[in-house]
Amino acid sequence: MAESNGAAQAPQPPKMNVLAQFIRDLSFENILSQKGVSGEVQPDVQVQVNLDAKKRTPEHQFEVVMKLKVESKSKESSEVLFILELDYVGVFHIENVPEDQLHPFLLIECPRMIFPFVRRIVSDVSRDGGFPPLNLETIDFLALYRAELQRRAAAQQEASSTPTQ
Repeated sequence: MAESNGAAQAPQPPKMNVLAQFIRDLSFENILSQKGVSGEVQPDVQVQVNLDAKKRTPEHQFEVVMKLKVESKSKESSEVLFILELDYVGVFHIENVPEDQLHPFLLIECPRMIFPFVRRIVSDVSRDGGFPPLNLETIDFLALYRAELQRRAAAQQEASSTPTQ
């Protein structure tokens, strides 16, 4: 009987369900066709990723937004070929995650869940825009999270070391 009492107090594993996902905003500018450039062009693709998360009204629900900006430039002339901007939202039901681990969970695990859908949208939109499908490489959300923490710590240290007048 003592074992069953101990088992009841064991921590529950994290529980995450994707309740919804959708495109909040999508923009694709085919600058190459607007300028009338012809011939084969070697692209240089740059991808910027920003993440945001916030709590929603029902308890245990969170909204995670992945903002992507993809800019493709010609390697030869550095002219912009196309710009794709996408705000993709996932709504998650999350339980059994300690409060001190919730922030990294929201900005690492949740984006991992919705990234395949974002990759597919970017591929389809770039292909439908007249370019070869752009297949995004897998994003290391843990490294992205750590880099953001370091950036914030450096900015805070710089702000505190700046003398006030």
